[in-house]
Amino acid sequence: MNQQGKVTLVGAGPGDPDLLTLKAAKAIAAADVLLVDDLVNPDILACASPRARVVQVGKRGGCQSTPQEFIERLMIAEARAGQHVVRLKGGDPYLFGRGGEERAQLLAHGIQVEVVPGISSGLAAPSSIGIPLTHRSWSQGAVFVTGHGKDAGSEPNWPALAQSGLTLVIYMGVARCAAIQAGLLAGGARPDTPVAVVQSATRDAQRQLITTLGELPQALAASGLGSPSIIVVGDVVRCADAWGGAHDGAPAYAPSECAVAPQYATGTLN
Repeated sequence: MNQQGKVTLVGAGPGDPDLLTLKAAKAIAAADVLLVDDLVNPDILACASPRARVVQVGKRGGCQSTPQEFIERLMIAEARAGQHVVRLKGGDPYLFGRGGEERAQLLAHGIQVEVVPGISSGLAAPSSIGIPLTHRSWSQGAVFVTGHGKDAGSEPNWPALAQSGLTLVIYMGVARCAAIQAGLLAGGARPDTPVAVVQSATRDAQRQLITTLGELPQALAASGLGSPSIIVVGDVVRCADAWGGAHDGAPAYAPSECAVAPQYATGTLN
């Protein structure tokens, strides 16, 4: 009879393999089975043993996804068969990664589970273009919030968030940016509030947009940016490398390896 295995929920970080933690790399190397989310950079799988079995279990908003119930059943079955299962997730398992749900299910079925944190794109995206989430002059805190709730009753309270005066870091908000804009403006947010949108943070394909809340839907449509993206709302965006260029005229957006193209960093912070 096989000894029962275990499951490790591992945060793979925002995309750049160099941002993978040492503990995450060790867990990946020790895995018998890897269940890999769609947002995980394939280069990270170089850490895995050649004997490991890799199962793609993509989950993307608005796209065909592997059912969550199937993923949970597969983790339980593999662990009961004596395997060390690594559930590899983009970002951090506990920040919009359903890690809490999965851990609860595993524990309810008597499965040993460990969680390895990862760097979330909500931290990496603003950092990659020079934006701090807190700043003594502009923001005393930050809120990490999803762009949409599980259902209509769990939608974020955008007017209340606008009144908080905190930096907003919005996940999965591109498709609902017009509704988000309307809610924030209804709560008293200024139309000239700086906004940054960063797509595919820390990857070679990273692109970003610097604009204002009043111009967000139109500027985002014109930029061609899409998911996965992080939207940052607040005066801390004034620290962005492209802030001066954006306020010399039209919104600034450009492709980048890990930073804004130099031609957009042309102004001073206001």
